[in-house]
Amino acid sequence: MAHYQVNKTYQEINEKIKKGQAVVVTADEIVAIVKEKGPVAAARQVDVVTTGTFSPMCSSGALLNVGHSSPPIKISRAWLNNVPVYCGLAAVDIYLGATEPTGDDPLNKVYPGEFKYGGGHVIQDLVAGKTIHLVAEAYGTDCYPRKKWDRHLTINELVNAVLLNPRNAYQNYNCAVNLTKKIIYTYMGPLRPKMGNANYCTAGQLSPLFNDPYYLTVGIGTRIFLGGGIGYVSWPGTQHNPNAPRADNGLPLKPAGALMVIGDLKQMHPRYLMGVSLLGYGCSLAVGLGIPIPLLNEEVAYYCGLGDEDILMPVVDYGEDYPNATGRILTHVTYAALKSGRIQVEGQEVQTVPLTSMVRSREIAHTLKTWLQEGTFLLGEPVELLPSCPRRAPGPAGSGGGEEIS
Repeated sequence: MAHYQVNKTYQEINEKIKKGQAVVVTADEIVAIVKEKGPVAAARQVDVVTTGTFSPMCSSGALLNVGHSSPPIKISRAWLNNVPVYCGLAAVDIYLGATEPTGDDPLNKVYPGEFKYGGGHVIQDLVAGKTIHLVAEAYGTDCYPRKKWDRHLTINELVNAVLLNPRNAYQNYNCAVNLTKKIIYTYMGPLRPKMGNANYCTAGQLSPLFNDPYYLTVGIGTRIFLGGGIGYVSWPGTQHNPNAPRADNGLPLKPAGALMVIGDLKQMHPRYLMGVSLLGYGCSLAVGLGIPIPLLNEEVAYYCGLGDEDILMPVVDYGEDYPNATGRILTHVTYAALKSGRIQVEGQEVQTVPLTSMVRSREIAHTLKTWLQEGTFLLGEPVELLPSCPRRAPGPAGSGGGEEIS
């Protein structure tokens, strides 16, 4: 077991939040504090670090209860603004997936498809208070005799509207390039031939799980900023991989952890839930998500103090290697290099293109900071931390080396 010089509890920090005495800084701000004072002094000085990201997160959707009609219906097929929804739940419970296109979308028949409207756009319209057109069909039963239902509704008319996202806030991800001689269209955006661009998607040192790479404070029940409202971590995200290879500083070197999150859609805001159209690929939803990281001890502070220059992202060829699942990584580059606008890959200078909005990522971190300072948001202590792997104690020089701890 690790022996810490600083030991705080969630209860102690929450009491300070209630009294307006908690010291809260953003993940951008903590980097300089740790570098100047070290992780022990930083953990003594700061109580909470706020993170934020605003990025396309395809594995997202909304669980909706549309209320009962008269006579009642057991919906078997349905569309919201012509976007098909999943109905195999109960009579009037439906799930709207963020990546579902409209029923009459030409898809990639006219290549590259534009995918102008889909599930993510419906979610944005719902949160914006717009009227949505529901068309429902059923086969009819003795208890649910109605076979067709056509109505217009707003989010306030829904009995329940829950944002339920199976995989958000991916911890690290690929930087995508294209080594082939033709342009390709991917979920990472269009990639020009011969490494004409390098697209990446993360908020770097602001990104939630980069600030807690071993999930020392994040788990089931963690209260978060989600879509402009308050949400919770409900489970590890699908594809959560705590055993991804890591650098000496503990940060993963490829896609690793992920979160399943949930929150009341009626509390959310369209600025932080936006439908996305990815040319030649499909529809998605850009999600605003921020996690408060309590500085319980100096180990947590150490990881929060790692900056953009400490984050290594894998560069992967999406022209041949990714679709053929070769697993090849061309190189690793720092997030600081990506933010500079140019990286070096195999001796070639490549222009970088972010899919993450840093402006809104910072907004989220600052909003969460304000909520904590005003005492309107308390930390949610997880009932169970996310699955992790054995970690190594940060070395005295900040190398991440040291003996294994549990």
